[in-house]
Amino acid sequence: MALPGSSLIRFGRRASAADRPADAPSAAEIMAAMATAVLTIDPDGQVVEINAACESLFNLSRSQIVGHGVLDAIGHPLTTMPSDAPFAAYDIDIVLPGRRRMRVDLMVAPLPDRPGWRAVSIHGHARSAIGARSIDREGGTRTAVAAAAMLAHEVKNPLSAVRGAAQLLETSCDEESRPLTRLIREEVDRVAALIDRMQGFTDTRPIEMTPQNIHAILGHAREVALKGFAQGRVIREVYDPSLPAVLGHRDSLIQIVINLLKNAAEAMGEEPGAITLTTAYRHGVSMRRADGDARQPLPIELCVIDEGPGAPPEIEGHLFDPFVTTKRTGSGLGLALVEKLVSDQGGIIEYAREGTPSRTVFRLLLPRARVTA
Repeated sequence: MALPGSSLIRFGRRASAADRPADAPSAAEIMAAMATAVLTIDPDGQVVEINAACESLFNLSRSQIVGHGVLDAIGHPLTTMPSDAPFAAYDIDIVLPGRRRMRVDLMVAPLPDRPGWRAVSIHGHARSAIGARSIDREGGTRTAVAAAAMLAHEVKNPLSAVRGAAQLLETSCDEESRPLTRLIREEVDRVAALIDRMQGFTDTRPIEMTPQNIHAILGHAREVALKGFAQGRVIREVYDPSLPAVLGHRDSLIQIVINLLKNAAEAMGEEPGAITLTTAYRHGVSMRRADGDARQPLPIELCVIDEGPGAPPEIEGHLFDPFVTTKRTGSGLGLALVEKLVSDQGGIIEYAREGTPSRTVFRLLLPRARVTA
């Protein structure tokens, strides 16, 4: 790989080939080893070279990117930016191939002795933002755990007494008063069901992680949905058949998918449209493990996509917080429980609006199972 106009700069003057030690790495080797995604662009805006980090970021091979326009590569033409001077664009949205959106910092620098040629480095911070949101949500989850434990202990037993008293009154009151006793029973049942759901947060025991076929889990959850809350709705499957086994807990994964499918069906309401389940293998995503400094790769991607209106912008950043909901009859615990179950398995979940027309995407990134001899 040769970089046009590549050279070494030493203390303000251009270094000659004689100045460089014989065993010094070339500029091409340095670029290839960089952890930052870098593209080289010619004067016509065509991508002429990329490094391995760029392949990982785009999840595409070099041959699929080189030769295409920079607009196709990052969704930004760069034509409005100066070509003869360095510049930086901070905190902007780019669109990667496959219509994946990412918020990044772009650093663009002209190449010496190559008018119009530029090197573009992409510093993504979408994943770090996900990590930060996950840390922020841990506080909300801990609050929900404490609240659930307290409510389960202090409220559920008295509720049984209230329901029993209402049921006893119903047998002795007149016909006109019975709707009131039924209302008491129904409200007690509703509160008890809410507490039952909250008790899912109180279980902090480690779960047993084993290799799982994610497509079998998706098939089971899809069947449950089509026979119940998503009856009559189309649920499409777009899977990568070569996907390796995921490392997870079967019952938890099923509960996660069912909750997300239910959320999608409710978001679409009576409107036409389909829910889509997708799987893919993604390189370059990892999270720090809770038990040490090592990082856990998260290459297994699972998406639940619906054609509903999405969440209002003012609550997008709080969708996974307990008691946050836009539904009139919702408890705001479904997505909070999903986030907890995903976190328990060492994964991450994110919400996005993607595509044209825009669709709601809940994207899970999960660890793969280790292959043993």
